[in-house]
Amino acid sequence: MEKPTIGNDTRFERIMTSDAFQRDVVYEGISFWKDVFLRFKANRGAVIGMILIIFITFMAFVGPMMNEHTYKSKVDNHINLPPRVPVVENLGIFDGERAGKNVYLDKGLDDVYYWFGTDNLGRDLWTRTWVGTRVSIYIALLAVVIDMFIGMGYGLVSGYLGGGVDTVMQRFIEILSGIPNLVIVTLFVIILNPGILSISLALVITGWIGMSRVVRSQVLKLKELDFILASKTMGAPTATLLIQDLLPNIFGQVIIMSMFSVPNAIFYESFLAFIGLGLQPPLASLGVLINDGYKSILVYPHIILPPVIVLALLMLSFNLLADGLRDSFDPKMKQQ
Repeated sequence: MEKPTIGNDTRFERIMTSDAFQRDVVYEGISFWKDVFLRFKANRGAVIGMILIIFITFMAFVGPMMNEHTYKSKVDNHINLPPRVPVVENLGIFDGERAGKNVYLDKGLDDVYYWFGTDNLGRDLWTRTWVGTRVSIYIALLAVVIDMFIGMGYGLVSGYLGGGVDTVMQRFIEILSGIPNLVIVTLFVIILNPGILSISLALVITGWIGMSRVVRSQVLKLKELDFILASKTMGAPTATLLIQDLLPNIFGQVIIMSMFSVPNAIFYESFLAFIGLGLQPPLASLGVLINDGYKSILVYPHIILPPVIVLALLMLSFNLLADGLRDSFDPKMKQQ
């Protein structure tokens, strides 16, 4: 029996005559990194966090050059001046007034402006705040470098080799993590002078432990998969397996973990400076500035506000960026 055809056979009637139903839709292939970028760009919180980080970093290096003051220059007649900003003062804010009177005019400082005011030694808070922010940026970069090299390398080796090597390496981590960070910093302060070197060494010793554990757990999950076994069968050396096979598959987790560790490192430095174990005056860091402002917060609140706001924005921005990167690198987010 001959099968009927649609061509000239009147027994069949085409229902869908629109061309839209007869065309094949071809979707453009998207690479993994392009997909990550598109997902990150759609996350407004992450984009705002990245913009704030770029802006704060820019101001940390350009801000101190916007006036003639240095972070340690003192002017005896300019002690505890409130903020005063040109043009903006005409709006009734940042006009140099305190308790209903203009402090600048009372002292005969008609043409003097301090955008963040001055501290109890007559030092410019605008310059000191942005110079102090440089320390936080340095700590952030140091935390990322420590995580990327020490933490990632330690976790890769420990997880891949396994057995007795992994046991010994993990017991060593448990010993380090059992020592409080404050004790380590205190020991360095006893040996060295309080300052950025002591904090940096403390981060080098203990700042990578969390990253190593995350990398190790990922390696333990991946090393028994077929593509790793195939590389072993073909005689790939251990270094090639770690760098070319395992590392690309965990790199997203490494970036996310590094971004989450940055706010902790920044707060850690600020806390140590606040309790007197960090940078010492006249050097400036956000923790030092907060400590100085805390002593006179009820009388001169303008001293503590700039470093607190910058520190809060910096930590919030890195948390937003870390959340955005986590959502971008997580394949499960495609289903939501």
